[in-house]
Amino acid sequence: MFDGKSILITGGTGSFGHKYTETLLAKYKPKRLIIYSRDELKQFEMQQKFNSNCMRYFVGDVRDRDRLTRAMQGVDFVIHAAAMKQVPAAEYNPTECIRTNIDGAENVINAAIDNNVSKVIALSTDKAANPVNLYGATKLASDKLFVAANNMVGARKPRFSVVRYGNVVGSRGSVVPFFRSLIGEGTDHIPITHQNMTRFWITLQQGVDFVLKNFERMLGGEIFVPKIPSIRITDLAKAMAPEIPVKIVGVRPGEKLHEMMCPGDMAFHTFEYEDHYVIAPAIKFFNRSNDFKTNALGEKGNAVIEGFEYVSDTNPHFLTVDEISSFDREEK
Repeated sequence: MFDGKSILITGGTGSFGHKYTETLLAKYKPKRLIIYSRDELKQFEMQQKFNSNCMRYFVGDVRDRDRLTRAMQGVDFVIHAAAMKQVPAAEYNPTECIRTNIDGAENVINAAIDNNVSKVIALSTDKAANPVNLYGATKLASDKLFVAANNMVGARKPRFSVVRYGNVVGSRGSVVPFFRSLIGEGTDHIPITHQNMTRFWITLQQGVDFVLKNFERMLGGEIFVPKIPSIRITDLAKAMAPEIPVKIVGVRPGEKLHEMMCPGDMAFHTFEYEDHYVIAPAIKFFNRSNDFKTNALGEKGNAVIEGFEYVSDTNPHFLTVDEISSFDREEK
């Protein structure tokens, strides 16, 4: 569905943008692939790797609605990946986080509507489910904006949906490259914030493939959540550096012990599909049915039980130390 189409990625110079661009160019023949971000150095570096004739690089900030509106002219699909993501940084710089994650989301929505974009998918985070930190709260607000945007346009385009998953393995700022750098420097311990901490485990490629598939599945207004395994952070440390002891250093400001992607309060709106969950909108859409038991591909889901939660510590699928070690060797 991407052949001959124009696609724009906000925050496109990040880890997700790199892998998305690589995958899209390998599998499809887009008319234009627009990288929209505010860091000209990262754009210059990305141009050295991806210089296909279809590539376009726009320097701009999601806080700038006018620039977004210009960049989206003639665009068919938008992936909104730009965000202020670091939890401690958001706690200490709350206004900046709000301006990027909430005001920026509103700007993306309005620019997409003004340009009659076909479909928009916004990337979310586990931290938006029952948030305890500012980053999660701003992403929850962003999710609500994208869901409600479908009522703003009514029967017209665009359609807006959300993809939610946890920390991406190997992405910038995630724990895996942090541990690798410490190991490379010859550290005498691996710092763990809490001995019981768990996380969902998804690779960049899995995340990209999930987003690509959901452009075909989306009706507009739903939140897609992939079924993925969990890991214990202590097991990750053992897998990456079995000979180095761990040291408990304490939970960081705003940090959760476990990741949640489907909260129990939304169980009445949650449907289970073969390889993912869908959280349907709590609000009523006035121009169409709120039935999300069947997606645009005809795949069918079933309502989950009352009080169902999808949380990393109660996930039935945990990776073993050996499985984590195998992945780490492949990544290297």
